[in-house]
Amino acid sequence: MLQGDDVTTIARFAVDFHQILNEKGTLCIPPPNHTRATLIELYRIMTLTRLFDKKAIALQRTGQMGTYAPINGQEAISTAIGHAMRVEDVLVPYYRDYAAQLQRGVQISEILAYWGGDERGSQFAHNQQDFPICVPIASQCLHACGVAFAFNYRQEKRVAVTCLGEGGTSEGDFYEAMNAAGTFNLPVVFVVNNNFWAISVPLSKQTRSQTIAQKAIAAGFNGIQVDGNDVLACREVISQAIEKARAGQGPTLIEALTYRLCDHTTADDATRYQPKADVDNARLKEPLARFRHFLQTHHDWQEKNEQDLVQACQTLIDQEVARYLNRSPQSLESMFDYHYALLADDLIEQRASVLEEMHDA
Repeated sequence: MLQGDDVTTIARFAVDFHQILNEKGTLCIPPPNHTRATLIELYRIMTLTRLFDKKAIALQRTGQMGTYAPINGQEAISTAIGHAMRVEDVLVPYYRDYAAQLQRGVQISEILAYWGGDERGSQFAHNQQDFPICVPIASQCLHACGVAFAFNYRQEKRVAVTCLGEGGTSEGDFYEAMNAAGTFNLPVVFVVNNNFWAISVPLSKQTRSQTIAQKAIAAGFNGIQVDGNDVLACREVISQAIEKARAGQGPTLIEALTYRLCDHTTADDATRYQPKADVDNARLKEPLARFRHFLQTHHDWQEKNEQDLVQACQTLIDQEVARYLNRSPQSLESMFDYHYALLADDLIEQRASVLEEMHDA
């Protein structure tokens, strides 16, 4: 093997880590110049998402909804995504992007309907160009590349943002999407929610890479790591990546470091594999307590403000839960109507047969 002076280094790479609020909610660097109203809105969305999450789990546990994927402890990432995107952009989500979806017009009752097995939960009343929740792992990354390719083809200054967990980066779809994004210089941003657990598989058994962010290097674009429990840093990094893509400067991979303080889904029991000491330590770093401390210290956030916010969020959630529970049952033919733009002949016959059986019954 060649050594020393016989070797020429042709490239070196680095992965930057970004943090504004540390684990105790103390500023590490001067914060972005956001108004108090903007900061409170970020906190409101995180609070709404956490309260919704608790209610969704309760609905599933009482048999009023199907299997559900919680988000507890990971609210800052999705909140930052939704807040950084423009209306004309397109979100291609995975199954823990509720905070982003809520900011983009998706209703809580629609999210509940989706997890309740109702096809109408994916037919959003607002912003119908955003994609529905994607459960197949990492396939949404390729969908986002297709959307971004269309933006370039139409010469539209729009950006596709897609999200996945760190486990999804082990999938071939992820690598194919990264390669396509880099090769075609697509206006797409990949946000990886690295909560260190792909169901019960720890990150140490997913990859030998020191970071997930460095996986962008082979695709020819930047990878960035950010404290995923720091909503200010997430908002700043994601916003910069989106505007960079909009300016024609290509894709970015953002690895947001967080921890899953909940089961993978309501069909899981995380206590069987997550070390209790790790969970207890992660709770000390969670995003809502951290940001609340910042607001209390720098923006006169009082206990009365907190109580009023929680009450307002709970009222909205209760209204949306009632809408979900009082929905008329979906018709049987909906299994056909929401899957294809045009039905093939054999499916048209099947649909007609279903309708005939319903009529006879």
